[in-house]
Amino acid sequence: MHAFIGAYLLLINIIGFLSMFIDKRKAINHKWRISEAHLLSIPILGGGFGSWVGMYTFRHKTSRIKFNLGIPLIIAIQLILIFLIFGRLY
Repeated sequence: MHAFIGAYLLLINIIGFLSMFIDKRKAINHKWRISEAHLLSIPILGGGFGSWVGMYTFRHKTSRIKFNLGIPLIIAIQLILIFLIFGRLY
């Protein structure tokens, strides 16, 4: 079970990182973009760290408050929930 969770988190964070890269490239080339709702759904699904790293690596969406504050807030809430859930289990 832990291996599955670890593999899922690795994959979703890679997707988050790559989605920031792809959207940045599309913005530079004036192409069809990935929606902000989709970009924010990835952190909610567990890809917050990858999205956050991608955001700053590619300097993409860093001036948008909902990304600049929202993604770290999502990560913090998820970490608190993990601590509360696993703190009671062990």
